Amino acid sequence: MVYFNLGRKIGMTQIFDDRGLTIPVTIIKAGPCIIVQIKNDAKHGYSSVQIGYDKVEYNKVKKPILGHFKKNNITPLKYLFEMKIDSLTKCDIGQLIKVDSFVIGQKVKISANSIGKGFSGCQKRHNFARGPMSHGSKNHRQPGSIGAGTTPGRVIPGKKMAGQLGNKKTTIKNLKIVYIDKINNLLGIKGSVPGKTGNLLKVVSV
Repeated sequence: MVYFNLGRKIGMTQIFDDRGLTIPVTIIKAGPCIIVQIKNDAKHGYSSVQIGYDKVEYNKVKKPILGHFKKNNITPLKYLFEMKIDSLTKCDIGQLIKVDSFVIGQKVKISANSIGKGFSGCQKRHNFARGPMSHGSKNHRQPGSIGAGTTPGRVIPGKKMAGQLGNKKTTIKNLKIVYIDKINNLLGIKGSVPGKTGNLLKVVSV
């Protein structure tokens, strides 16, 4: 059985539990995904399942990837994701993976690119303290010293400086499923997940 899926972040809302308490929920359009390839120990040295998500036109797929789909008579898909699994039972090429493989209360981990915030300074990117804001100070938001002078005479790699903030692969573990809509392939995850609305998400059971 496959306990992972691809989907897109729809947005956030709130639901109420049996006690009337508000629960913040992220809604994810998960799948349906299609099993594109199955690898086994005998042929490949490990067991895994590759799934595809989001149909795409033939002319927008490169020929090597197009041949990968044609080999198993599968419509071209925009995204592919492979994951090792212990058992290949109940797994067939062309099989649809829907949200019914998950259950309410199950814990999952979700990976996606975090929201990109562009080029940012040290205060925003690394929580540096600012300099004095008085009139005589000339060091308000500058990074300050970035290393010694003559020795070693260079900036040490890894120095915290201004640069790109966000837009990095981020994973949040142990998120709880609190809502499932099998008709519309929707998952309700308690709390927030990485990325902005519309981002591609990987949902994996833990």
